[in-house]
Amino acid sequence: MKTEDHIKKFDRQVDVYVRMRDNDKFSKYRSRLFHKASGDVLEVGVGTGLNFPYFNEVEKLTAVDFSEPMIAEAEKEAVKYPFPADFIRVDAEDAEFEDDSFDTIVSSLSFCSYNHPVELLNKFNLWCKEGGRILLFEHGLVKNKVLQTVQKAVDPLTMSAIGCHQNRDIEALAESSDLKIVEVKRYVLGALYLIEAKPLK
Repeated sequence: MKTEDHIKKFDRQVDVYVRMRDNDKFSKYRSRLFHKASGDVLEVGVGTGLNFPYFNEVEKLTAVDFSEPMIAEAEKEAVKYPFPADFIRVDAEDAEFEDDSFDTIVSSLSFCSYNHPVELLNKFNLWCKEGGRILLFEHGLVKNKVLQTVQKAVDPLTMSAIGCHQNRDIEALAESSDLKIVEVKRYVLGALYLIEAKPLK
């Protein structure tokens, strides 16, 4: 469970995320990955609903976030879209769902903030139906070793300021989980990770 101090760091950023709806520099990456989301979908770390425009095949959305202001903004944004949506204020690491509940599980730029990311990925493996998809759009370590040193050096500062780790190798985390990796694509010196995985049942 996140501390209240950690949660407040994200509460304070809600206006930034609202403005990103109109000028999202990551929109092309979201589009490339999240058009694959279909059926009954779980989105963890929903934020203000930046991924909603790409959910063309979503039949029902369950969205979780630990920030109350983020959830409130996402709920207002969701009325613009045809899919029904349920919103739950909960840390994804503390969420409880039945096994085989979702056709697709989605996360974007949220794995920088979880305390136990591999354990959460293992929960995805349980929550996702056989034949389903896990779609991850995340940021983390670049490929360049020198720049990695810089990321690791500034990590305590960014974690303290905005609750965000810079030093995570997202591909390695996914590979060490129970999921089966289908495809990994990396952009912007390798800092952006687009990962498609599926559950192993």
